Amino acid sequence: MLIIPNRHAADWFDLSAAEQQAIMELIEQGKQWLEERYQPDGYNIGMNCGAAAGQTVLHMHCHLIPRYAGDQQDPRGGVRWIIPEKADYWSGR
Repeated sequence: MLIIPNRHAADWFDLSAAEQQAIMELIEQGKQWLEERYQPDGYNIGMNCGAAAGQTVLHMHCHLIPRYAGDQQDPRGGVRWIIPEKADYWSGR
């Protein structure tokens, strides 16, 4: 699930406190929606802030990713390379 504010902001730190609170509320609402429909075993919540952190879309967005026991052999490290064949989307391989 992708949560995106209406107002353009480069990243989390460009949002107002009220907008940050609204994003947090949407994360909770999204979690409830996913729970009702898909019953995941866990979640990753992520946002990259700045190119040095891996941000490639320069508009604030937050990923809420449902996870399931066994969806990766070793889930340590979170979202990095969760879908290996899609992980390197930037080089055109």
